Amino acid sequence: MRRRRNRQSGAVTIEFALTYVGLIIPVTFAIIFTAELLWVWHSAIEWTREGARYAATHCWQSDASNVTGYMRNNVPLNIDQAQFATGPAEIAISYYAKDPLSGAYVDFTCSGDCSVTCVPDLVIVTVSGYQFTKFLNYLGLNPIALPDFTTTLPVEGAGCNPEDLSCSP
Repeated sequence: MRRRRNRQSGAVTIEFALTYVGLIIPVTFAIIFTAELLWVWHSAIEWTREGARYAATHCWQSDASNVTGYMRNNVPLNIDQAQFATGPAEIAISYYAKDPLSGAYVDFTCSGDCSVTCVPDLVIVTVSGYQFTKFLNYLGLNPIALPDFTTTLPVEGAGCNPEDLSCSP
């Protein structure tokens, strides 16, 4: 009886080590990877919404530099913050006006910037070109391209006060 026990005394330790290396560690890293990806996804959605809110409540500029500047300076905290602030993630802002005849939205144009006569009806902010690369570089895998994030909002005065004809950028 004693001899048999000595031959199997390390079997439990080896089974635990194999289970730990083969199952517990990969599942732990998969959970961390998924949490990081969802954190960046949520941050990108919130960032797009914040940019659309800013565009809807501030002056229209033909180059949308006020909105892109605000967005680049106010990237939410996440692990890929640099990609959104200065990196390959692109911001596109489109303004539209409602055509009184057809009721359809058409591209908004105006001869000047930031005035009570230059107020669009709708703004669409799109963030595109982001690729999730964290943790995948270590494994030699390709980055994950996230879809475009788009938010559409009606313009709320565009930062202009029609009573005193003043606008704030």
